Amino acid sequence: MKYISTRGQAPALTFEEVVLTGLAPDGGLYVPETLPSFSQEEIASWANLSYQELAFKVMAPFVDGAVSDTELKRIIAEAYSSFRHDAIAPLVQTGHNEWVLELFQGPTLAFKDFALQFLGHLLDHLLKKRDQKVVVMGATSGDTGSAAIEGCRRCDNIDIFILHPYQRVSEVQRRQMTTVLEDNVHNIALEGNFDDCQNMVKASFADQSFLPEDRQLVAVNSINWARIMAQIVYYFYAGIALGAPHRPVAFSVPTGNFGDIFAGYLAKRMGLPIDQLVVATNSNDILHRCISDNDHSKHQLEHTLSPSMDIMVSSNFERMLFDLYDRDGDAIRQLMDDFKSGTMTLNNAALEKAQSLFSSHRVSDERTVEVIRDVFDHCEYLLDPHTAIGVEAARQTRRRKDVPMVCLATAHPAKFPDAVREAGQDSDPALPHHMADLFQREERYDVLDHDIAKVQDFISRNIRP
Repeated sequence: MKYISTRGQAPALTFEEVVLTGLAPDGGLYVPETLPSFSQEEIASWANLSYQELAFKVMAPFVDGAVSDTELKRIIAEAYSSFRHDAIAPLVQTGHNEWVLELFQGPTLAFKDFALQFLGHLLDHLLKKRDQKVVVMGATSGDTGSAAIEGCRRCDNIDIFILHPYQRVSEVQRRQMTTVLEDNVHNIALEGNFDDCQNMVKASFADQSFLPEDRQLVAVNSINWARIMAQIVYYFYAGIALGAPHRPVAFSVPTGNFGDIFAGYLAKRMGLPIDQLVVATNSNDILHRCISDNDHSKHQLEHTLSPSMDIMVSSNFERMLFDLYDRDGDAIRQLMDDFKSGTMTLNNAALEKAQSLFSSHRVSDERTVEVIRDVFDHCEYLLDPHTAIGVEAARQTRRRKDVPMVCLATAHPAKFPDAVREAGQDSDPALPHHMADLFQREERYDVLDHDIAKVQDFISRNIRP
C-alpha cells in the first residue's frame, strides 16, 4: 500500500513513512493510492466481532505489513483499553430508527480518542523501532489537543506542543490539556482563533528549520492519515450492529474539519452500504455553503456554543476534493491557490458529485439549545451541543425513515456546561469518575502572541535532549 499527495508533486510513501510525515512536501495531504474493499459476505462475517477485532480487520490492509499483525493487534488492544465502556462505541436510541453513536467513552470524553489513542501507541512502537525522537505539533479547537496529549504523554521519544486559541475553548477542554504535567507536554494558548493555530502548524511543517537537526515534526491533527484510518472503524461497527450489510444505514456527522465525515465516505467506498451522509455544521458553515450553493468562501469566524466546530478552513476537505476532481493533483493545487484569496468555486462535475454524496444542514446556537432540551424532554438523554447539531441536521435532511439514522455523538455533555445550562438543565452534567477532580488539578500553559517566530522559538527551547 502506497500513499500519494493530493497535489501530485510529492513522492509516494509507505505506511510507516506517511504516519511520520504529516503534510506532504508539496503542501498536500496523503491518501492511499488505492482503497481496500470488502465484499458483502465478508462484512456479514464480522457480525460478532468485538470493536478491537473489527478494528484489526478494517485497518490491516492500510498498514499492509508495515507493522506485524501481532503488533497491530497489541497496539489496538492497548489503544482501547482505557475506554470506559466495553462496547467502545455503544449505540443509544433517541427516536424511531434514530440512534446516537457514543464516541465519548474514551479517556478525554471526545471522539478524537478513537484515533489519537491508537496513533499515540502506534507512534511509540514505530519510534522505538527506529530509535528516533520527534516533535509533535498540533492545533486544537478543543478536543484534539487533550486526546493527543493523553495519547502521547507517556511516549519517551515524543515532545508534544499543542496550540489552542486563548480563552476560546471550554474550561473543561482547557483543563484536560493543561493539567497534564509531564515534562514532554507543552500547551500554548495562542492569541488568536483556531484557524490561526492551524495555519501556524501548517507553516511550521512547511519549514522545519527552527528544529534541532536530529528532530522532525509529526502531525497529530487529522492531516495525519492514521487518524482517518482509525475513524473508519466505527462506521463499520455501527453499521453492522444495525443490520449491515443486509440493510443500508445513514450517518449524520457534526463536522468542522471534515475528517470525521471523510472517514464515513471512505467506509462507503470500502463496501459499507451507507445510504446517506449528512454534513452538519454550526453557523461557521463553509462546508454546508459549499455543498448546497457552491459557495466556499471564508466568512468572519463566529464563536458558538459548539466551539470544536468553529473552523473556517476545513483541512480534510482537500482529500475529498481530490476524489471529486478524479485525483487530478494539478486541479487541486489550483483550487488551493484560489482559496488563499478567500474563495474557491467547484466545477459543475465536482459539485454534482459532492451533492450526490452528501446532504448538509446548518444549525444555529438557538436551535442547538432547543434540540438539547427537546431530546432530553422526550427520552431523558442529554446531548452535547455538537451532537445536537448532528441530530437536528439528520432530522431536517433525512431521506428514508426505513433506514437507520446514526448521529455521531462527538463529545460528552460535561465538556460544554454553558450549552447544557442554556437548554434548561438545573445543574451542570457531572464529569465521569476518573475526571471528577479536574477543577482542583494544577494547570500549566503558556500564553503566546500570534507570532510564528515566538512560537517556534518557544518550541525549540523546550525540546528535551
